[in-house]
Amino acid sequence: MSEPLAIKLRPTKIEDVIGQEHLVQKDGPIYNFIKNKKIFSMILYGNPGIGKTTIANVIANSTDMKYRFLNATTNDKKDLVRVIEEAKMYNGIILILDEIHRLNKDKQDILLPSLENGLITLIGLTTSNPYYKINPAIRSRCTIFELKPLTTDNIVKALKKATKTSYLEGIKIKPKELMHIAKLSSNDLRSAYNLLEICYYSTNDRVITEEVINKINNKPVFNIDKDETNHYDLLSAFQKSIRGSDVNASLHYLARLIMQGDLDSIYRRMTVIAYEDIGLASPLMGVKVEAAINACERVGMPEARIILAKTITEMALSPKSNSAYKAFDKAYEDVINGEIYNIPETIRINSTIYKYPHDYKGSYVKQQYMPDNLINKKYFKAKLTSKYEKELNDIYERIEKINKTDN
Repeated sequence: MSEPLAIKLRPTKIEDVIGQEHLVQKDGPIYNFIKNKKIFSMILYGNPGIGKTTIANVIANSTDMKYRFLNATTNDKKDLVRVIEEAKMYNGIILILDEIHRLNKDKQDILLPSLENGLITLIGLTTSNPYYKINPAIRSRCTIFELKPLTTDNIVKALKKATKTSYLEGIKIKPKELMHIAKLSSNDLRSAYNLLEICYYSTNDRVITEEVINKINNKPVFNIDKDETNHYDLLSAFQKSIRGSDVNASLHYLARLIMQGDLDSIYRRMTVIAYEDIGLASPLMGVKVEAAINACERVGMPEARIILAKTITEMALSPKSNSAYKAFDKAYEDVINGEIYNIPETIRINSTIYKYPHDYKGSYVKQQYMPDNLINKKYFKAKLTSKYEKELNDIYERIEKINKTDN
């Protein structure tokens, strides 16, 4: 069996780990655990290809303890029981458990007692946020370490080291091409190693040019999993950039979502943003967004990107107001807190004293609409970020003034 380059180059010493300086450099917690020869149960989480498995293996190899590697998805309860029995035999064992967020309740029930008494030292690996995805009983017994995304410089540094090994003997590649591979990998080191190795064996002369690289892969690698944290981080960044009126960031995240082909999520976020973040400041935005979505569905990609670019640019640069939904939230909070009182006689269905506003000048007449206990309650507060909302606020203030006058 021929191991991939990423496996061959996997570090065995903490000093050789690429990136994650906050954990593995001198005075970093994991560095000190290894130097002090004291390992604790932990969860390592972060994007694929940034060093979770590498760090786990380095930790395990730095001790005299036996260790086993399991996957929470593919290994069953028997495998877990077998590891626990080995732990009893060896007076303790390190269990590296990949995809720990997928550990079901039956397996948790088997693991917890051995984790509790220290028989098992757990190193859990996950791409998901453990604070949301991992059972609290497991989580509370582990220290959680977040691994940071690798930088392009980290990837280039690792690729340079790889080219100096015997595994890529005779390779000829310039810094520009190494940077190109790093960018195509989207900071996934495993992906970068794989691309470098495939390019190496795709040539006769071992000379890797940009043309060679693009024949293998000319699109960046994306970690696409709609159930995982990084996907929702991207959607969050998209919405927050529009809300913050940063048109350049908005278009950047739009491009990443389009590259993933996730048009449905784009459409849903656009619709929410039109009403949540832009709201009364530009009330026609909801209509414009709906029209843009219909147009995109009619023409499809790649032309849809033109429609989306125009609409997202306008949304980012539009004035913003959340006054309408904030007013509703205050009203809803009162209702769920039991502020529910009798509807005034003036507006009940069989009321004989109701005044029909259209029969009065300006289509407004002073009468009671709020229940007695909430009669002076004010929910709406205009943001005044646009001419339209200022005009609405003028109407609101005029009505409030009329309501304060005596009949």
